[in-house]
Amino acid sequence: MERAPLPDVIDFYFDFMSPFAYLAHTQLPALASRYDFRIAYHAIDLPAAKRAAGNTAPPNVSIPVKLRYLVADMQRWARRYGVPLAFPKTLNSERLNLGLYFAADRGRAEDYLRAAWLPTWGQGGDMGSEGLISEVAQSMGWDAAEFLQFTASPEARERYALDNRDSQARGVFGAPTMMIGEEMWWGNDRLGFLEEHLAATRQDGGER
Repeated sequence: MERAPLPDVIDFYFDFMSPFAYLAHTQLPALASRYDFRIAYHAIDLPAAKRAAGNTAPPNVSIPVKLRYLVADMQRWARRYGVPLAFPKTLNSERLNLGLYFAADRGRAEDYLRAAWLPTWGQGGDMGSEGLISEVAQSMGWDAAEFLQFTASPEARERYALDNRDSQARGVFGAPTMMIGEEMWWGNDRLGFLEEHLAATRQDGGER
């Protein structure tokens, strides 16, 4: 019996507050392109995803010894990838998360993630600042006031809530999470395993 082809879509679940989602996304688009996959972007509320999965541990920023290690580890990954990394002034990511849907409606989700992560985890800016959010919109060629209005709209919140419900139903408990069908990879350090899966998929199904 002939096997049904696997979907050529990587679902990417992220929260702008996650440095490891930032690091993963510096590599993921090129990885997906090498194997002729596309990326579907989903913004999630990372603390809510953890709570839904039963993870009630305190946030990493409140555990100094763990945070010191994580910062050192992030810098190692940034050096490996050759990308900038600076801890943002705040982790108030909700409005940037909500902005995903404005970008997606214009077919520019990938560009938007790059544009939003540059001044935040790339340069250490305040991701909750309306000034920074406006600058991100302007860098995309959008009207900043229109973009800000969208991020405060019921429509944006409804779509965000849907992404959160869907992600939790699929078992997403952290960011970044990449999924193809029911296969899941969590963390930028799992990109190698993801690539092995993509390569095997193409070998089994042929180039398209």
